[in-house]
Parts: sequence; structure tokens; C-alpha cells
Amino acid sequence: MNQQEMLEIYAKNIVEAGLNIKKGEVLLIKCPVWAYELARIVAKCAYENGAKKVKIDYRDDYVDKEFYLYADEDVLTKIYKYEIESAKYLIDEKAALLSITSPIPRLMEGVDAKKIQMRNKASMQELGFLREYTMSNKGKWCVVAYPNQEWANIVFKDKDNAYDLLMEAIMKASRVSNEENVLANHMKSLEEHKDILNNLNLKSLIFKNNLGTDLKIDLVEDHIWGGGGEHSQDGQYFMPNIPTEEVFTMPHSHGVNGRVYSTKPLNYQGKIIKDFYLDFKDGAVISYHAKENEDVLKNLLETDEGSTRLGEVALISYDSPISNMNVLFYNTLFDENASCHLALGNAYTMNIKNGYNMNLDELKEKGYNSSMIHVDFMFGSKDMSIIGITKDNKEIKIFKNGNFVI
Repeated sequence: MNQQEMLEIYAKNIVEAGLNIKKGEVLLIKCPVWAYELARIVAKCAYENGAKKVKIDYRDDYVDKEFYLYADEDVLTKIYKYEIESAKYLIDEKAALLSITSPIPRLMEGVDAKKIQMRNKASMQELGFLREYTMSNKGKWCVVAYPNQEWANIVFKDKDNAYDLLMEAIMKASRVSNEENVLANHMKSLEEHKDILNNLNLKSLIFKNNLGTDLKIDLVEDHIWGGGGEHSQDGQYFMPNIPTEEVFTMPHSHGVNGRVYSTKPLNYQGKIIKDFYLDFKDGAVISYHAKENEDVLKNLLETDEGSTRLGEVALISYDSPISNMNVLFYNTLFDENASCHLALGNAYTMNIKNGYNMNLDELKEKGYNSSMIHVDFMFGSKDMSIIGITKDNKEIKIFKNGNFVI
């Protein structure tokens, strides 16, 4: 397949499998200006599937950098009324939301991390209801990726055809194929793993590897394993991200103890955090260290009280398509799907039985973590061991040598 053919299949998968666009629906596409080609193809495909309106919200990360460098504090914390009203309109319309990510790693080097944090806090305070719309599956949403030259040059160093190589890697990871049922068969496999884990009804998971990770995570009672395809609260199927390799559930916000080492860099707010570990006690991070950009990690953890606790634990076999590419994407969408990962910050209400029907206080009583952030970091390895502890204290081997054994 040439790139045009791949993009057309990719767009079709996004619209039909990722977002399940139906007649009369509204679609909002958020993407960087350089991803216009994919946005156009997706828009065309959405209209062909019956969408009544497709709105594309373009952004330019380079302009955003200048904003952070020069904007005054009162401007950084100002969220305009039209932004709030626009977000409310999307929710009223039950719009499907597509985010096309195309990061430029290290772009924000030289920008004061506190200024970015200040902007993010203001945005979450005024527009947090939009994040709640997606994280509680009140509507359909999906995150996908598109290459850019700067990103490609970092992933495929010293390669003249770096852009093409990154495009091919994204398509491969996203299971873009002219063969039938490739994506559907993969979703079926993820459903089988979810069913096994849900039937085990575990109370804890214990993670160990030779790097030094020794972590016990208690799971909330009545937890639900998710992954692959999900359903919105009104029953419509969708895929929150393409690619997807994970099954995940909710840790108890006060039930995490031990140390975990990252196994891949974390690209956070345009800066790369490398080689870090976190120490947990009773659910909260009590100490940490990073060899590179520890100040960025510090700002992340100081976002709010919930940013020091976990909102997600996700399991992915080390022997998986993305991992086997042996490509470090410097992007969470891909790197998290190559490795077991944890998320600092907000939990998903879908990961607890009847979670959609509980208020925040009821959720917190169950062990739900509330935060303005949700940041995934990778800690899986080829020697990872995972032991599940049942409610009657039986041990079940979940992972051996980095892979599922159930």
C-alpha cells in the first residue's frame, strides 16, 4: 500500500471502529495544523457515514510555545467565555471527539514548566466538565496519531526517510491493513483477557522485576477491567484510542505501596522525563527521582493532591506488536501500548461497577482518585512478574517474563 491508501484505511477505521459515527452526529476533530491531510480524509469519511457536521479545531504547537514564553500570568489563567460555551455546545450535541496527536518532543524545553502548569490548572477549572465527558464515557471519543518531520527525526535518528518510517510505524501499530477483520480480531482477543481478569475478581496485584520495581497495588472493590473497545453511557461502541493493546482497571487510591521504576521516557508538556522512580506509601508518592527533568516530574506531582496517586493500572504483554518493533516513539499513545503502565491522577468511572451512577463522594469512598491530570508512564519489562491475589488470599500468576500466562 502507498501512503494515501494507508491513510484512507486508517481514516475508515477511525470513523467506523474508533468513533462509530452515525447519521446525524456531530464530530469535533482537534489536531495540529500539519495533520490537515488526515483530518480532511476523516471529515470526508464521517460525512459519508452520515455526520451532520464536522468541525476541525486546528492548533500550532510552535505558536503555543511563544504564548507560554511571552504571556502574562493574568492571560495564562484566562479562559474565555466563548471557549466554555463552545465546549458546552459539544456536550449538548453529544458530539464525538477525535484528537489527532502529533507531538514535537522537547519543543517546550526552555519554557518555565510552572507557566504550563498554571495554564493547565486554569483550563481544568473552567473546562473540567469536558474531560469528565470523555473520562466517564458520556460521549464517544478517540485519540490517534499522525507523523511530523521533527518527531520522525527524533524517533528515527540519522535516517533520510525518517518521516516515511514513522508513518509506516504508526500504521503498523494501528493495525492498518487491507486484509479484512484485522482490527476486529484484535479487539476480540482483548475482550477475552478482560473476561478472564474480571472473573478472577482480584483484590491486589504484585509487580516485580530486576530493575527494582517491587510494587503492590490494591484494586478497588467491584473493579471492572476495560480495554480495547468501550461503550458510551448511552450504549454506543467506540475505541478510546488507536492503537490499543491494553487491559486496565482502577487501583485503590490509598492502596499502593512500594517502588516502581519507569522503563521508557515520559514526554510531558513537551519535555522528556527520563529514568525515574516513584516510591508509594498508602497510595501516595512520598519520594521520587529522575535523571533528566526532575523539576518537570516535581511539577506534575504537585498539580493537586490526586496527582500523587494512581488512577489506572494497565497490563500489556511485552511480546506485543508495538513492543516488538523496538521503536521508542517518545509519545504515550504508542509507548504505553508497548508496556505495562500506570497513570498518575484521575481514574475512569467505567472501571468500577455502577460508577456512572455514583457521585464524587461515593466514588472516593470506594477508592476512586480524583485529579486534574491523568498521565500515563511505562514500567513494563521483559522480566516483569505479576502475581494476582484473590479475596481468599490465593496467588495466581498473571505475568511471567513480561507476558500474560492466563
